[in-house]
Amino acid sequence: MARTKAQFNCQNCGAIATRWQGRCDDCGEWNTLVEEAATTGGVATGPGSRNPPRGRVVPLSLLAGESADVPRIETGIAEFDRVTGGGFVVGSALLVGGDPGIGKSTLLLQVAAALARRGDSVVYVSGEEAIAQIRLRAERLGLADSAVRLAIETSVEDILATLAESKPPSLVVIDSIQTLWTDLAASAPGTVTQVRSSAQALIRYAKQSGATVVFVGHVTKDGQIAGPRVVEHMVDAVLYFEAEGGHHFRILRAVKNRFGPTDEIGVFEMTGAGLGEVSNPSALFLGERNTATPGAAVFAGMEGTRPLLVEIQALVAPSALGTPRRAVIGWDSGRLAMVIAVLETHCGIRLAQYDVYLNIAGGLRITEPAADLAVAAALVSSRLGVALPANSVYFGEVSLSGAIRPVSQVATRLKEAQKLGFTRASLPLASVENDATSFPAANGYSLLGELVVDITVSK
Repeated sequence: MARTKAQFNCQNCGAIATRWQGRCDDCGEWNTLVEEAATTGGVATGPGSRNPPRGRVVPLSLLAGESADVPRIETGIAEFDRVTGGGFVVGSALLVGGDPGIGKSTLLLQVAAALARRGDSVVYVSGEEAIAQIRLRAERLGLADSAVRLAIETSVEDILATLAESKPPSLVVIDSIQTLWTDLAASAPGTVTQVRSSAQALIRYAKQSGATVVFVGHVTKDGQIAGPRVVEHMVDAVLYFEAEGGHHFRILRAVKNRFGPTDEIGVFEMTGAGLGEVSNPSALFLGERNTATPGAAVFAGMEGTRPLLVEIQALVAPSALGTPRRAVIGWDSGRLAMVIAVLETHCGIRLAQYDVYLNIAGGLRITEPAADLAVAAALVSSRLGVALPANSVYFGEVSLSGAIRPVSQVATRLKEAQKLGFTRASLPLASVENDATSFPAANGYSLLGELVVDITVSK
Protein backbone atom coordinates (compact mmCIF):
# COMPACT_ATOMS: atom_id res chain seq x y z
CA MET A 1 0.00 0.00 0.00
CA ALA A 2 1.29 3.44 -0.84
CA ARG A 3 2.38 5.59 2.02
CA THR A 4 2.19 9.37 2.05
CA LYS A 5 4.69 11.66 3.68
CA ALA A 6 5.15 15.40 3.67
CA GLN A 7 7.92 17.25 1.92
CA PHE A 8 8.64 20.92 1.32
CA ASN A 9 9.34 22.06 -2.25
CA CYS A 10 10.94 25.38 -3.16
CA GLN A 11 8.67 27.24 -5.58
CA ASN A 12 11.67 29.08 -7.05
CA CYS A 13 14.21 26.35 -7.84
CA GLY A 14 12.34 23.10 -7.16
CA ALA A 15 14.62 21.91 -4.34
CA ILE A 16 13.13 19.47 -1.82
CA ALA A 17 13.53 19.84 1.95
CA THR A 18 12.40 17.44 4.66
CA ARG A 19 11.25 20.22 6.98
CA TRP A 20 10.08 23.79 6.65
CA GLN A 21 12.59 26.59 6.97
CA GLY A 22 12.45 30.25 6.13
CA ARG A 23 15.17 30.17 3.48
CA CYS A 24 15.88 27.66 0.72
CA ASP A 25 19.39 26.23 1.05
CA ASP A 26 19.80 25.78 -2.72
CA CYS A 27 18.74 29.14 -4.19
CA GLY A 28 18.79 31.35 -1.08
CA GLU A 29 15.26 32.71 -1.58
CA TRP A 30 13.09 33.41 1.46
CA ASN A 31 9.59 32.03 2.12
CA THR A 32 9.50 29.83 -0.98
CA LEU A 33 9.14 26.41 0.71
CA VAL A 34 5.61 25.00 0.42
CA GLU A 35 4.44 21.73 1.92
CA GLU A 36 3.41 19.14 -0.65
CA ALA A 37 2.52 15.48 -0.34
CA ALA A 38 5.01 12.95 -1.69
CA THR A 39 3.74 9.47 -2.44
CA THR A 40 6.02 6.46 -2.68
CA GLY A 41 5.14 2.87 -3.49
CA GLY A 42 5.15 0.10 -0.93
CA VAL A 43 8.21 -1.58 -2.48
CA ALA A 44 11.56 0.07 -2.09
CA THR A 45 13.02 0.79 -5.51
CA GLY A 46 15.55 3.52 -4.72
CA PRO A 47 19.35 3.38 -5.11
CA GLY A 48 19.71 2.03 -1.56
CA SER A 49 17.23 -0.84 -1.88
CA ARG A 50 18.48 -4.41 -1.70
CA ASN A 51 16.62 -5.60 -4.80
CA PRO A 52 16.57 -2.75 -7.32
CA PRO A 53 14.53 -3.33 -10.51
CA ARG A 54 16.47 -4.77 -13.41
CA GLY A 55 16.60 -2.56 -16.48
CA ARG A 56 16.55 -3.52 -20.14
CA VAL A 57 19.56 -3.46 -22.43
CA VAL A 58 19.52 -0.54 -24.86
CA PRO A 59 21.34 -0.56 -28.23
CA LEU A 60 24.51 1.50 -28.59
CA SER A 61 25.47 3.38 -31.74
CA LEU A 62 28.58 5.06 -33.11
CA LEU A 63 29.03 8.72 -33.93
CA ALA A 64 29.70 7.92 -37.58
CA GLY A 65 26.62 7.23 -39.66
CA GLU A 66 23.92 8.81 -41.76
CA SER A 67 21.92 11.61 -40.17
CA ALA A 68 18.69 12.73 -41.74
CA ASP A 69 17.55 16.34 -41.67
CA VAL A 70 15.19 17.18 -38.84
CA PRO A 71 11.64 17.50 -40.25
CA ARG A 72 10.13 20.92 -39.62
CA ILE A 73 6.77 22.59 -39.97
CA GLU A 74 7.01 26.19 -41.17
CA THR A 75 4.36 28.53 -39.83
CA GLY A 76 4.63 31.12 -42.59
CA ILE A 77 5.35 33.85 -40.01
CA ALA A 78 8.93 34.70 -40.96
CA GLU A 79 9.95 36.31 -37.67
CA PHE A 80 8.66 33.35 -35.65
CA ASP A 81 10.32 30.82 -37.96
CA ARG A 82 13.61 32.72 -37.66
CA VAL A 83 13.63 32.40 -33.87
CA THR A 84 12.71 28.71 -33.86
CA GLY A 85 15.41 27.93 -36.43
CA GLY A 86 13.16 27.37 -39.43
CA GLY A 87 9.83 26.28 -37.95
CA PHE A 88 8.54 23.71 -35.48
CA VAL A 89 10.45 20.44 -35.23
CA VAL A 90 8.14 17.43 -35.34
CA GLY A 91 7.75 15.93 -31.87
CA SER A 92 9.40 18.82 -30.05
CA ALA A 93 8.31 20.76 -26.96
CA LEU A 94 8.67 24.55 -26.63
CA LEU A 95 8.21 26.91 -23.70
CA VAL A 96 7.17 30.53 -24.36
CA GLY A 97 7.42 32.97 -21.44
CA GLY A 98 6.66 36.64 -21.02
CA ASP A 99 5.08 39.29 -18.82
CA PRO A 100 1.28 39.31 -18.38
CA GLY A 101 -0.49 41.10 -21.22
CA ILE A 102 2.57 41.27 -23.47
CA GLY A 103 0.90 39.22 -26.23
CA LYS A 104 1.88 35.57 -25.70
CA SER A 105 -1.63 34.24 -26.32
CA THR A 106 -2.09 36.58 -29.27
CA LEU A 107 1.15 35.43 -30.90
CA LEU A 108 0.43 31.73 -30.43
CA LEU A 109 -3.15 32.14 -31.68
CA GLN A 110 -1.78 33.76 -34.85
CA VAL A 111 0.73 30.93 -35.24
CA ALA A 112 -1.98 28.32 -34.69
CA ALA A 113 -4.26 29.98 -37.24
CA ALA A 114 -1.45 30.21 -39.79
CA LEU A 115 -0.79 26.47 -39.53
CA ALA A 116 -4.51 25.62 -39.63
CA ARG A 117 -4.96 27.62 -42.82
CA ARG A 118 -2.19 25.58 -44.41
CA GLY A 119 -4.04 22.35 -43.68
CA ASP A 120 -2.34 21.27 -40.46
CA SER A 121 -4.33 20.03 -37.49
CA VAL A 122 -4.06 22.39 -34.51
CA VAL A 123 -5.47 22.10 -30.97
CA TYR A 124 -5.50 25.11 -28.62
CA VAL A 125 -6.04 24.21 -24.95
CA SER A 126 -6.63 27.08 -22.53
CA GLY A 127 -6.87 26.87 -18.77
CA GLU A 128 -7.27 30.60 -18.20
CA GLU A 129 -9.87 31.87 -20.68
CA ALA A 130 -13.30 30.77 -21.82
CA ILE A 131 -14.03 29.76 -25.39
CA ALA A 132 -16.02 32.97 -25.89
CA GLN A 133 -12.97 35.07 -24.95
CA ILE A 134 -10.72 33.21 -27.39
CA ARG A 135 -13.33 33.56 -30.15
CA LEU A 136 -13.59 37.30 -29.54
CA ARG A 137 -9.81 37.64 -29.86
CA ALA A 138 -9.85 35.57 -33.03
CA GLU A 139 -12.56 37.78 -34.55
CA ARG A 140 -10.61 40.92 -33.65
CA LEU A 141 -7.48 39.48 -35.28
CA GLY A 142 -9.36 38.23 -38.35
CA LEU A 143 -8.60 34.57 -37.57
CA ALA A 144 -12.11 33.24 -36.97
CA ASP A 145 -12.16 31.39 -40.30
CA SER A 146 -9.21 29.15 -39.38
CA ALA A 147 -9.90 25.56 -38.34
CA VAL A 148 -8.28 25.75 -34.89
CA ARG A 149 -9.94 23.38 -32.43
CA LEU A 150 -10.41 24.82 -28.93
CA ALA A 151 -10.65 23.17 -25.53
CA ILE A 152 -10.99 24.59 -22.02
CA GLU A 153 -9.41 22.09 -19.65
CA THR A 154 -6.80 21.92 -16.89
CA SER A 155 -6.65 18.16 -16.21
CA VAL A 156 -3.68 16.55 -17.93
CA GLU A 157 -5.39 13.16 -18.05
CA ASP A 158 -8.44 14.65 -19.76
CA ILE A 159 -6.28 16.54 -22.25
CA LEU A 160 -4.31 13.41 -23.17
CA ALA A 161 -7.52 11.36 -23.49
CA THR A 162 -8.99 13.99 -25.81
CA LEU A 163 -5.88 14.06 -27.99
CA ALA A 164 -5.83 10.25 -28.19
CA GLU A 165 -9.37 10.16 -29.65
CA SER A 166 -8.17 11.24 -33.08
CA LYS A 167 -5.06 11.44 -35.22
CA PRO A 168 -2.25 13.31 -33.43
CA PRO A 169 -2.37 17.01 -34.36
CA SER A 170 0.58 18.89 -35.79
CA LEU A 171 0.51 21.51 -33.01
CA VAL A 172 -0.86 21.56 -29.46
CA VAL A 173 -0.83 24.87 -27.56
CA ILE A 174 -1.14 24.72 -23.76
CA ASP A 175 -2.04 28.09 -22.19
CA SER A 176 -0.66 27.90 -19.57
CA ILE A 177 1.47 25.25 -17.91
CA GLN A 178 0.90 26.77 -14.45
CA THR A 179 -2.86 26.04 -14.62
CA LEU A 180 -2.54 22.29 -15.29
CA TRP A 181 -2.86 19.55 -12.71
CA THR A 182 -2.48 15.79 -12.76
CA ASP A 183 -3.73 12.99 -10.52
CA LEU A 184 -0.15 11.79 -10.11
CA ALA A 185 0.61 14.72 -7.77
CA ALA A 186 -1.39 15.54 -4.65
CA SER A 187 -0.65 19.26 -4.57
CA ALA A 188 -2.34 22.41 -5.84
CA PRO A 189 -2.02 23.55 -9.48
CA GLY A 190 0.95 25.82 -10.08
CA THR A 191 3.18 24.17 -7.48
CA VAL A 192 6.53 22.70 -8.38
CA THR A 193 5.33 19.09 -8.31
CA GLN A 194 2.27 19.77 -10.47
CA VAL A 195 4.14 21.84 -13.06
CA ARG A 196 6.91 19.27 -13.36
CA SER A 197 4.57 16.27 -13.58
CA SER A 198 2.19 17.94 -16.04
CA ALA A 199 5.00 19.07 -18.34
CA GLN A 200 6.62 15.63 -18.24
CA ALA A 201 3.38 13.88 -19.26
CA LEU A 202 2.76 16.22 -22.20
CA ILE A 203 6.37 16.10 -23.37
CA ARG A 204 6.17 12.30 -23.34
CA TYR A 205 3.06 12.55 -25.53
CA ALA A 206 4.90 14.85 -27.96
CA LYS A 207 7.83 12.44 -28.34
CA GLN A 208 5.59 9.41 -28.84
CA SER A 209 3.02 10.95 -31.19
CA GLY A 210 5.17 13.38 -33.20
CA ALA A 211 2.99 16.38 -32.30
CA THR A 212 4.62 19.69 -31.41
CA VAL A 213 3.60 20.93 -27.96
CA VAL A 214 3.98 24.60 -27.03
CA PHE A 215 3.64 25.63 -23.38
CA VAL A 216 2.87 29.17 -22.25
CA GLY A 217 4.66 30.05 -19.02
CA HIS A 218 4.15 32.96 -16.66
CA VAL A 219 7.19 34.87 -15.43
CA THR A 220 8.16 36.08 -12.00
CA LYS A 221 8.99 39.66 -11.02
CA ASP A 222 12.62 38.92 -11.92
CA GLY A 223 11.65 38.04 -15.49
CA GLN A 224 12.24 34.29 -15.09
CA ILE A 225 9.64 31.69 -16.02
CA ALA A 226 7.72 30.78 -12.88
CA GLY A 227 7.97 27.26 -11.52
CA PRO A 228 10.88 24.85 -11.41
CA ARG A 229 13.80 25.42 -13.77
CA VAL A 230 13.68 21.71 -14.58
CA VAL A 231 10.85 22.47 -17.03
CA GLU A 232 13.25 24.61 -19.06
CA HIS A 233 15.68 21.69 -19.09
CA MET A 234 13.02 19.23 -20.28
CA VAL A 235 11.76 21.21 -23.27
CA ASP A 236 13.65 21.54 -26.55
CA ALA A 237 13.41 25.32 -26.89
CA VAL A 238 12.77 28.25 -24.55
CA LEU A 239 11.51 31.51 -26.03
CA TYR A 240 11.04 34.78 -24.16
CA PHE A 241 8.56 37.41 -25.35
CA GLU A 242 9.74 40.75 -23.99
CA ALA A 243 9.23 44.50 -24.33
CA GLU A 244 10.02 47.64 -22.41
CA GLY A 245 7.08 49.45 -20.84
CA GLY A 246 5.44 52.03 -23.09
CA HIS A 247 6.88 50.62 -26.35
CA HIS A 248 4.76 48.92 -28.97
CA PHE A 249 7.64 46.74 -30.16
CA ARG A 250 7.82 43.12 -29.01
CA ILE A 251 10.99 41.05 -29.08
CA LEU A 252 10.79 37.24 -29.29
CA ARG A 253 14.15 35.90 -28.12
CA ALA A 254 15.44 32.30 -28.13
CA VAL A 255 17.53 31.51 -25.06
CA LYS A 256 17.62 27.75 -25.69
CA ASN A 257 17.13 25.77 -28.89
CA ARG A 258 18.26 22.20 -29.42
CA PHE A 259 17.48 22.39 -33.14
CA GLY A 260 18.74 25.87 -34.03
CA PRO A 261 20.85 28.84 -32.99
CA THR A 262 20.28 30.64 -29.72
CA ASP A 263 20.16 34.41 -29.17
CA GLU A 264 18.05 34.82 -32.30
CA ILE A 265 15.36 37.48 -32.11
CA GLY A 266 12.15 38.18 -33.94
CA VAL A 267 10.70 41.69 -33.90
CA PHE A 268 6.96 42.31 -33.84
CA GLU A 269 4.84 45.44 -33.60
CA MET A 270 1.64 45.46 -31.55
CA THR A 271 -1.20 46.91 -33.60
CA GLY A 272 -4.97 46.90 -33.41
CA ALA A 273 -5.02 43.88 -35.72
CA GLY A 274 -2.57 41.86 -33.62
CA LEU A 275 1.16 41.40 -33.83
CA GLY A 276 2.68 42.48 -37.12
CA GLU A 277 6.08 41.36 -38.37
CA VAL A 278 8.91 43.87 -38.59
CA SER A 279 11.09 42.67 -41.44
CA ASN A 280 13.61 45.53 -41.16
CA PRO A 281 13.90 46.40 -37.45
CA SER A 282 17.01 48.56 -37.97
CA ALA A 283 15.08 51.09 -40.05
CA LEU A 284 12.26 51.04 -37.50
CA PHE A 285 14.52 51.63 -34.49
CA LEU A 286 16.29 54.50 -36.27
CA GLY A 287 13.15 56.05 -37.77
CA GLU A 288 12.86 58.98 -35.33
CA ARG A 289 16.54 59.70 -34.77
CA ASN A 290 17.61 63.31 -34.23
CA THR A 291 21.06 63.64 -35.78
CA ALA A 292 21.76 67.12 -34.36
CA THR A 293 21.44 66.17 -30.68
CA PRO A 294 24.61 65.40 -28.69
CA GLY A 295 24.78 62.08 -26.87
CA ALA A 296 23.36 59.82 -29.60
CA ALA A 297 25.43 57.09 -31.29
CA VAL A 298 24.32 54.36 -33.68
CA PHE A 299 25.50 50.89 -32.71
CA ALA A 300 25.90 48.23 -35.40
CA GLY A 301 25.16 45.07 -33.42
CA MET A 302 24.36 41.42 -34.00
CA GLU A 303 21.43 39.51 -32.53
CA GLY A 304 22.13 35.89 -33.36
CA THR A 305 22.62 35.86 -37.14
CA ARG A 306 20.76 39.13 -37.72
CA PRO A 307 22.55 42.49 -37.97
CA LEU A 308 20.72 45.21 -36.09
CA LEU A 309 21.34 48.95 -35.96
CA VAL A 310 20.05 50.72 -32.88
CA GLU A 311 20.50 54.17 -31.39
CA ILE A 312 22.23 54.47 -28.02
CA GLN A 313 21.25 57.63 -26.16
CA ALA A 314 23.31 59.12 -23.31
CA LEU A 315 22.71 62.16 -21.13
CA VAL A 316 25.46 63.54 -18.88
CA ALA A 317 24.16 66.26 -16.55
CA PRO A 318 25.67 68.02 -13.51
CA SER A 319 24.64 66.29 -10.30
CA ALA A 320 23.30 67.99 -7.17
CA LEU A 321 23.70 64.79 -5.15
CA GLY A 322 26.64 63.57 -3.15
CA THR A 323 26.55 60.31 -5.11
CA PRO A 324 25.72 60.91 -8.79
CA ARG A 325 23.00 58.81 -10.35
CA ARG A 326 23.65 56.07 -12.90
CA ALA A 327 20.41 55.08 -14.64
CA VAL A 328 20.43 52.46 -17.42
CA ILE A 329 17.63 51.09 -19.59
CA GLY A 330 18.38 48.23 -21.98
CA TRP A 331 22.03 47.66 -21.05
CA ASP A 332 24.10 46.23 -18.21
CA SER A 333 24.65 48.80 -15.44
CA GLY A 334 27.92 47.15 -14.40
CA ARG A 335 29.31 47.49 -17.91
CA LEU A 336 28.34 51.17 -17.96
CA ALA A 337 30.32 51.71 -14.76
CA MET A 338 33.33 50.03 -16.40
CA VAL A 339 33.14 52.27 -19.50
CA ILE A 340 32.88 55.37 -17.30
CA ALA A 341 35.96 54.27 -15.33
CA VAL A 342 37.93 53.74 -18.55
CA LEU A 343 36.93 57.18 -19.86
CA GLU A 344 38.05 58.87 -16.65
CA THR A 345 41.32 56.91 -16.31
CA HIS A 346 42.56 56.77 -19.89
CA CYS A 347 40.84 59.69 -21.62
CA GLY A 348 40.60 62.36 -18.94
CA ILE A 349 36.81 62.67 -19.36
CA ARG A 350 35.61 63.56 -15.85
CA LEU A 351 32.20 62.11 -15.03
CA ALA A 352 32.45 61.72 -11.24
CA GLN A 353 30.36 64.86 -10.56
CA TYR A 354 27.77 64.18 -13.25
CA ASP A 355 24.60 62.14 -13.43
CA VAL A 356 24.70 59.63 -16.27
CA TYR A 357 21.57 58.34 -18.00
CA LEU A 358 21.78 55.67 -20.73
CA ASN A 359 18.94 54.39 -22.88
CA ILE A 360 18.67 51.92 -25.75
CA ALA A 361 16.07 53.36 -28.13
CA GLY A 362 13.10 51.24 -29.13
CA GLY A 363 12.90 49.09 -26.00
CA LEU A 364 15.61 46.67 -27.13
CA ARG A 365 17.94 45.07 -24.60
CA ILE A 366 21.58 44.67 -25.69
CA THR A 367 23.96 42.15 -24.14
CA GLU A 368 26.74 42.23 -26.74
CA PRO A 369 30.11 43.64 -25.49
CA ALA A 370 30.61 45.22 -28.91
CA ALA A 371 28.32 48.06 -27.78
CA ASP A 372 31.07 49.43 -25.50
CA LEU A 373 32.51 51.75 -28.15
CA ALA A 374 29.11 53.17 -29.09
CA VAL A 375 28.30 53.81 -25.42
CA ALA A 376 31.66 55.53 -24.89
CA ALA A 377 31.11 57.71 -27.97
CA ALA A 378 27.64 58.70 -26.76
CA LEU A 379 28.94 59.58 -23.29
CA VAL A 380 31.78 61.72 -24.66
CA SER A 381 29.40 63.44 -27.09
CA SER A 382 26.95 64.32 -24.32
CA ARG A 383 29.69 65.43 -21.91
CA LEU A 384 31.29 67.74 -24.47
CA GLY A 385 28.01 68.89 -26.02
CA VAL A 386 29.08 67.98 -29.55
CA ALA A 387 26.90 65.85 -31.82
CA LEU A 388 28.48 62.81 -33.47
CA PRO A 389 28.58 62.49 -37.27
CA ALA A 390 25.14 61.50 -38.50
CA ASN A 391 26.48 59.07 -41.10
CA SER A 392 28.67 56.97 -38.79
CA VAL A 393 28.13 53.73 -36.85
CA TYR A 394 30.20 52.41 -33.92
CA PHE A 395 31.08 48.98 -32.58
CA GLY A 396 33.97 47.56 -30.57
CA GLU A 397 34.67 46.05 -27.15
CA VAL A 398 36.46 48.23 -24.59
CA SER A 399 38.89 46.57 -22.19
CA LEU A 400 39.93 47.89 -18.78
CA SER A 401 43.31 48.90 -20.18
CA GLY A 402 41.62 51.21 -22.68
CA ALA A 403 42.26 48.92 -25.64
CA ILE A 404 39.59 48.38 -28.27
CA ARG A 405 39.21 44.66 -28.88
CA PRO A 406 38.06 43.25 -32.23
CA VAL A 407 34.58 41.82 -32.68
CA SER A 408 33.17 39.21 -35.02
CA GLN A 409 31.07 39.48 -38.20
CA VAL A 410 32.39 42.89 -39.20
CA ALA A 411 31.39 42.55 -42.84
CA THR A 412 27.78 41.73 -41.92
CA ARG A 413 27.53 44.78 -39.66
CA LEU A 414 28.93 47.08 -42.33
CA LYS A 415 26.63 45.66 -44.99
CA GLU A 416 23.60 46.47 -42.84
CA ALA A 417 24.95 49.99 -42.19
CA GLN A 418 25.49 50.54 -45.90
CA LYS A 419 21.95 49.40 -46.67
CA LEU A 420 20.55 52.07 -44.34
CA GLY A 421 22.65 54.88 -45.81
CA PHE A 422 25.58 55.09 -43.37
CA THR A 423 28.87 55.92 -45.06
CA ARG A 424 31.41 55.69 -42.21
CA ALA A 425 32.09 53.28 -39.38
CA SER A 426 34.29 53.40 -36.29
CA LEU A 427 35.59 49.98 -35.34
CA PRO A 428 38.70 48.35 -33.81
CA LEU A 429 41.91 48.59 -35.79
CA ALA A 430 42.56 44.86 -35.38
CA SER A 431 39.37 44.07 -37.30
CA VAL A 432 40.72 46.01 -40.28
CA GLU A 433 44.21 44.52 -40.06
CA ASN A 434 42.75 41.01 -40.14
CA ASP A 435 41.02 41.75 -43.44
CA ALA A 436 42.86 44.68 -44.98
CA THR A 437 41.63 43.97 -48.52
CA SER A 438 38.03 44.67 -47.49
CA PHE A 439 38.84 48.11 -46.03
CA PRO A 440 41.06 50.01 -48.50
CA ALA A 441 39.99 53.43 -47.21
CA ALA A 442 40.94 53.22 -43.54
CA ASN A 443 42.27 56.13 -41.51
CA GLY A 444 43.31 55.73 -37.88
CA TYR A 445 42.57 58.22 -35.14
CA SER A 446 42.94 58.11 -31.37
CA LEU A 447 40.09 57.40 -28.98
CA LEU A 448 40.28 55.86 -25.51
CA GLY A 449 44.05 55.76 -25.80
CA GLU A 450 43.99 53.25 -28.66
CA LEU A 451 43.64 53.38 -32.41
CA VAL A 452 40.11 53.09 -33.71
CA VAL A 453 39.67 52.95 -37.45
CA ASP A 454 37.21 55.19 -39.24
CA ILE A 455 36.46 53.52 -42.55
CA THR A 456 34.50 54.63 -45.56
CA VAL A 457 31.77 52.14 -46.40
CA SER A 458 31.86 51.70 -50.15
CA LYS A 459 28.57 52.03 -51.99
